[in-house]
Amino acid sequence: MVRLITKGLNNFDFFCSWSGGKDSSLALYRAIQMGGRPKYLLNMLREDGKRSRSHGLNLNTLQKLAHSLEIPLITRSTTWDDYEKNYIAVLQELKKQEVYFGVFGDIDIEENRKWVEYVCSIVKINPLLPLWKKSRKKLLHELFDLGFKATIIVVKADKLNKKFLGKILNNEIIVKLEKLGIDISGETGEYHTIVTNGPIFSHPLIIKKKKIIQKNGYFILDIDVI
Repeated sequence: MVRLITKGLNNFDFFCSWSGGKDSSLALYRAIQMGGRPKYLLNMLREDGKRSRSHGLNLNTLQKLAHSLEIPLITRSTTWDDYEKNYIAVLQELKKQEVYFGVFGDIDIEENRKWVEYVCSIVKINPLLPLWKKSRKKLLHELFDLGFKATIIVVKADKLNKKFLGKILNNEIIVKLEKLGIDISGETGEYHTIVTNGPIFSHPLIIKKKKIIQKNGYFILDIDVI
């Protein structure tokens, strides 16, 4: 039976549904602290295979992040229309490799949780949500206290000014987001981040800023990492 799991495990192999951003990074950290052994990072790419669907990170950047995390990266290219089908297909491949748990960085959006439960149930993989129903502010403070470095690389154009691009997420930024009435975790896509350092990284990465792109209602900071 597939269960939604938030705690109480030891010595388990898992893959992490990983965007390169703050929530998936903190979920990965928490799963390791719970006794999990990360076998793979899973990232779904756009249909051309060049950038991630979630945060628009180029494949080279994703690979460099995974290298610092010392966890193999699995990617699959997909359209939005075929996303679910292709996601389930890769879960089936992971299950054949005896990976029975999946880690996800969702906080409290029920629609996201139900989708996670559904795709995992198809393959009989157990979903683990280490951040589920935790306080947004406490999660952010945990992120900062642990030494994770998260930089804003995407903002929703009708919610945030592009001046937030390239800003390191910290207490000052949280206060500004609160004053603007923005979800401080960006849980519904108000902003996205890239994490380039923290306790699970073998070495920090440096962001090389390129240009700002406006696409589909978002401002996107195009970057590389070194």
